[in-house]
Amino acid sequence: MPFAVRIPASPLLRQLAWFVAVGCAAAATHWSVAVACVEGAGLAPLGANAIGWLVAFGVSFWGHYRLTFRHAAAPWTRAARRFFLISAAGFAVNELSYAWLLHATALSYDLLLALILAGVAVLTFLASRLWAFRRKDG
Repeated sequence: MPFAVRIPASPLLRQLAWFVAVGCAAAATHWSVAVACVEGAGLAPLGANAIGWLVAFGVSFWGHYRLTFRHAAAPWTRAARRFFLISAAGFAVNELSYAWLLHATALSYDLLLALILAGVAVLTFLASRLWAFRRKDG
């Protein structure tokens, strides 16, 4: 029997599945770029984290616009501005948490970054669904 992916029937479950898939791609991009900047370019983890976020933003926005929230049909320019604000706020939480945890724990920088990326994802989904990719205000 060939391998088949079963897509959830509920629109919200489909949306969550796409959010997780796109989010994993963006998080993998963010993490990979940040680690490459530390290991390959010798950058400090916090600076590398900022570069990783900027690269991953493009992956995240286009994936969510084209896949996760495609049904909303929000104008892409408005969605991009709003999603950038959400992403930047999430990154601020990410960077502040990361800076504190790098000094407060003995965990490795790459594990800490992975944990923080997962933690910020829930808030990003809610803000994106309820505001950034909405077709209409109100």
